[in-house]
Amino acid sequence: MTDTTDTTTDTTEPDGPFRVVIDRDKCVGHGRCYSLAPEVYVDDEEGFSELADGDTPATPELRDKARLGAVTCPEGAISLVPL
Repeated sequence: MTDTTDTTTDTTEPDGPFRVVIDRDKCVGHGRCYSLAPEVYVDDEEGFSELADGDTPATPELRDKARLGAVTCPEGAISLVPL
């Protein structure tokens, strides 16, 4: 089984300001992102992921948590997009 919690190998993440994007068509509600990083992700009324702060850009302090949610999503529904 592959360890999906290793966040050190993702070299595609932005270095500067970024926005977290959740592809609602891909999210099936596994809940890993909001279980592991509730500072960034929350569940909606149907158990799908949404951003805790709405559509505001992520702060640098939350970069590691945002990345953790993205890399542990089995559907690849979360992206960190440079601004």
